[in-house]
Amino acid sequence: MSMTPGDIRAIHDLPVPELLYRAATAHRQHWNAEEIQFCTLDSIKTGACPEDCAYCPQSARYQTDLKVEPLKDVQKVLAGAAEAKANGSTRYCMGAAWREVKDDANFDAVLDMVQGVSTMGMEVCVTLGMLNEPQAKRLKAAGCQVYNHNIDSSRDFYETIIHTRKFDERLETIQAVRAAGLEVCSGGIVGMGETVDQRIHFLQELTELEPAPESIPINQFVAVDGTPLADVDPLPPLELVRMIATARILFPKSRIRLSAGRTQMSDELQALCFFAGANSIFTGEKLLTTPNPGGNHDHWLLNALGMRVEGAPARV
Repeated sequence: MSMTPGDIRAIHDLPVPELLYRAATAHRQHWNAEEIQFCTLDSIKTGACPEDCAYCPQSARYQTDLKVEPLKDVQKVLAGAAEAKANGSTRYCMGAAWREVKDDANFDAVLDMVQGVSTMGMEVCVTLGMLNEPQAKRLKAAGCQVYNHNIDSSRDFYETIIHTRKFDERLETIQAVRAAGLEVCSGGIVGMGETVDQRIHFLQELTELEPAPESIPINQFVAVDGTPLADVDPLPPLELVRMIATARILFPKSRIRLSAGRTQMSDELQALCFFAGANSIFTGEKLLTTPNPGGNHDHWLLNALGMRVEGAPARV
């Protein structure tokens, strides 16, 4: 469903009442608007990444307070997955701060993690950096259903914040994932100092993917001291809402994930994002390395909104 940047900008710039109406209408055609999927993201290997992504505290090139941690023990990961499931999460995503997957003992351990989480009846997603089709097939055989690989931003803005990997290499990984029969989770980050036109081009790149990603995370940038983007001004709330709503209109059948940055959002802003079509959140105390609202608050918020966790019994 390729669209021109002008087509997308025309949607994005609609008066907010009309934009939200169209987004909510598209949402209800394919999803239950009263439900939000809970997902949990586990950083199974933290820090010391050789990449130079300007937004990321996990890069070995920046001096941050991040504690570097090696690959987690398989049983510790499985215990975390069981706890997440008990808290209502139906998807468990495991992320490792690697540039790329290597066929070694670490990857074998990840495959064991995938198999273990899969036997719990949860959707299994991993994000491990670049990989090839045979590696993606091994993940699928172990029980993985989804691979996350964000394109991050528009092609031109991407080249100003990342120099250790080409934009097209991200697309090649997504192609390998598709060829292996895995679902694709791919989105990006807003609020890194990009222009509105660059956000539009980011969405346009996603429309070029065929088929469309089954899930699209929209992350609000979280500034971290020690990274090159530490002093970027916060994103105005309504600009986030416009991105969520535009993504929902462009991708009515995809999950739109309200991802990083939720600790910077008011409950009212999150509610507006849900109305605009976001229907999935990552719950738990951390989102890889940045703070995240705890599960208790997420349950409270949905209850206050008269909504429910996807998979939970209907309210009576």
